Amino acid sequence: MTRTTTRTVHLRAAGVSFVVELCDPLPRILHWGEDLGELTGDDLTALSLTAGAAVLNNAIDAPRQFTVWPTEADGWSGTPAHQGHRSGTATTPRVRLTGTDERPGELTVSLRDEGSGLDLALTYRLDASGILSVRTRITRPAAAEDGPRPGPHEAAPYDLTGSTTMLPLPGRAQEILDFTGKWCRERSPQRGRLGHGSHVREVRRGRTGQDAPHLLTVGVPGFGFRKGEVWALHVAWSGNQRWLAERLPEGAGAHSGVLGGGELLAPGEIRLAPGDTYTSPECLFAWSDQGLDGLADRFHDMLRSRPQHPRAVRPLTLNTWEAVYFDHHQDRLLDLADLAAASGVERLVLDDGWFLGRRDDTAGLGDWTVDRTVWPEGLGPLADRVHSHGMQFGLWVEPEMVNLDSRMAREHPEWILGPSAGLGPSARHQYVVNLAHEEAFAYLLESLDALVTEYAIDYLKWDHNRDLHEAVHRAAYGADRPGVHAQTNALYRLIDVLKSRHPALEIESCSSGGGRVDLGILARTDRVWASDCNDPVERQSIQRWTAQLLPPELIGSHVGAPRSHTTGRITDASFRQITALFGHAGIEDDLTARTPDELAALTHWAALYKELRPLLHSGRVVRADLDDETTLLHGVVARDAGSALYCWARLETSAAGQSGRVCLPGLDPGRPYRVRIRSEAGLPLLHQGSGPAWYTAALDGWVPLPGTVLTRAGLPMPTLAPNQALLMEIAVAESLPTAQRDATA
Repeated sequence: MTRTTTRTVHLRAAGVSFVVELCDPLPRILHWGEDLGELTGDDLTALSLTAGAAVLNNAIDAPRQFTVWPTEADGWSGTPAHQGHRSGTATTPRVRLTGTDERPGELTVSLRDEGSGLDLALTYRLDASGILSVRTRITRPAAAEDGPRPGPHEAAPYDLTGSTTMLPLPGRAQEILDFTGKWCRERSPQRGRLGHGSHVREVRRGRTGQDAPHLLTVGVPGFGFRKGEVWALHVAWSGNQRWLAERLPEGAGAHSGVLGGGELLAPGEIRLAPGDTYTSPECLFAWSDQGLDGLADRFHDMLRSRPQHPRAVRPLTLNTWEAVYFDHHQDRLLDLADLAAASGVERLVLDDGWFLGRRDDTAGLGDWTVDRTVWPEGLGPLADRVHSHGMQFGLWVEPEMVNLDSRMAREHPEWILGPSAGLGPSARHQYVVNLAHEEAFAYLLESLDALVTEYAIDYLKWDHNRDLHEAVHRAAYGADRPGVHAQTNALYRLIDVLKSRHPALEIESCSSGGGRVDLGILARTDRVWASDCNDPVERQSIQRWTAQLLPPELIGSHVGAPRSHTTGRITDASFRQITALFGHAGIEDDLTARTPDELAALTHWAALYKELRPLLHSGRVVRADLDDETTLLHGVVARDAGSALYCWARLETSAAGQSGRVCLPGLDPGRPYRVRIRSEAGLPLLHQGSGPAWYTAALDGWVPLPGTVLTRAGLPMPTLAPNQALLMEIAVAESLPTAQRDATA
């Protein structure tokens, strides 16, 4: 295959390089990973020369290339960049370069496939955080009015069956990490070796799902939180998805394998007639030579730089679900609001059970009007009481779902997303509303708009409690069409329009807990509910791995009751409160059932959260690599490394009697620090006679310790009893008030 190099584009940011050689007929990716520095013409020539692969035995008679759009035409036998057909024809794309558009930090490559008649545009954008975003547009050009009349095959729609964005991986990327999970056990990590073949994860739930890959990471063997070179992908989409890491024996050009993803399309879901365009979900690629924390840094920086990222302090929230469930009584909830305000709560959210016929989960979904048999005066008295305390008022909704026992379902069965032949089994007694049905969309928009307007609602907890099975649009004569793609886009449009009408409105993405945690939904919402499980033992892991993608201020994290609603486990208040600090904190409990001492403890904890949230919601998330899996050390360190907050937690006992020295990640070894134990949330129960000497001293105030000891030698940590946590605050000596410096000198 003859190639003529026209020029090479080198995108650089935050220690990352992405190099594309613009060739005829197709550009090829020369490098993605560590910053190569300023490259001269000779450097680029050398990079191009060394990107050439060998001609292998029993293979095509030209070196295989890994192009921006790999297909069989390049000798690529792996997953093709796109698949489809036009009435069974045009199944072998042969794509060529037609143009480019270069802007600062961005490259758009335009391609043409004559066989299928498709135009393609790939846009690569390397942002200031080092995240490379890729989006593809596939267009079927409109036929010219004065052109020849197309034949039957040319006039038929092009059925797009797959579009996958792929970037190359080097041979040293041999270990893979992604996630699985279930309700109340979201984002459970799973690791293994990446061998030859395809590691493919397909999401067919119509939503992201509790078992979503979350962040597909491939790295050098043994990579951890603080070490190792890693490459990662996130598919920013809330519908069906496809993720893959793939290695073939012959490699991918001069590379070893590929990392890729995109939308998982149902047969017949995308049919491109002349003039139609398909736009893929955004795929976000990240590289780091500082392990998983380095990846998290990049995603957190990217999210915090967005114009829509929450800028105001994240208000301490009380959600009423585990306080009252469906048992709504105005006087009880007014008392709850008063106690919440007295405890330091800044936002109260009325959960499920307020709308027409909603006494349990079998009825009412779809009827988004206040049930006057329960709330005779509407929600006004509660909203007014909440606002009178200076708190925000929030409301739970589930607009995408409907119970058959509802006025909406009885009057508009055609609004339900499901087959003409009849609905399949319900899930949690509910079905899915077809948001792409314009009448259903208009009804939901106006219902939500009216609620937000009437009650001055500041916040919506937007839930979504089932998978989308048989998600098809009904049509005449049973000619149903797949509907997940249209449903996802309609959801985005519904939120976008509602927010355009109410710019100050905040929305939480909840989906059976943490079943819709992705950067597609978070492009238009303000936080996620990480899990329905508030058990701190489970939450330590759930929040740890949710933070691999999201910064703490986007992760809802609440203090539950002493006995967990979901696991039945009883835990100490200190463990529950310390765990909840490391997110957007709140309370999920009936304050009217708490003793005066318990309320006082919550009030102290609320004040602690308000004191610490400027650091927690702006600093770098750090996690230590520990040999003992029963212990966790994680924290948040200020961007200038001048202050930090760490959680030392133990989930169960271990064989060792002493924890030994543990290095605190993220601090500057060359600076002097002070350490103290914060006791406002309570102190842990030790699993030893007494703690180490530094710990005993830090209980009474600041203890001076140099950065070299903290980061290189490490602190001998106290051995905690199971289900206990310790809160450590670090401050650089120069940042302490003079009186505190003198007292600890």
